[in-house]
Amino acid sequence: MAIKNKTRYAILGILSIHSGTGYDIKKYCDTVISNFWNENFGHIYPVLNQLLSEKLIQTEESSSPRKKVYTITSSGREEFLKWLAEPPVQQPVRSEFMLKLTFASNLPRSEVIKMITEYRQQHLSRLKEYQAVAESLEKGIKEITPERKLYLYAPLRYGILNAQAVLSWCDEILELLISLN
Repeated sequence: MAIKNKTRYAILGILSIHSGTGYDIKKYCDTVISNFWNENFGHIYPVLNQLLSEKLIQTEESSSPRKKVYTITSSGREEFLKWLAEPPVQQPVRSEFMLKLTFASNLPRSEVIKMITEYRQQHLSRLKEYQAVAESLEKGIKEITPERKLYLYAPLRYGILNAQAVLSWCDEILELLISLN
């Protein structure tokens, strides 16, 4: 079976919630789904053009002639819902950090400690970002229904727990490295 381009489904999913420009789609990726999915403009615009040619999305009138506002079509919604109903394909995790750590015995221990400490700091920053988004979501946004809020909260909570687990792991491994003679 051919591998499906998941960017198209991320875009269709975003447009199933609200019409928007390529910039709006990127902003949604960078804020709402950033803890488990990312897209860059280099992926977004070619896929938007492909979805337009397949008539899965269309452009709508915009206040600015230079801005294209995209909206999902009924056939786009149909394809998106069909994809949602399929079981997700498990993909191997790729982590440059873990790859480097696997071979880090070739480095001085102080460098490995520095590497893990920096990794820990990145995840601490990420945790703070997730917690800020969670607080904002808790305060409520009138456009978001309680049901939609749950579907936004669930992956956000996953990100929070994941970041907490990474911090715990970093602390454990740092302690082990420091205790080596």
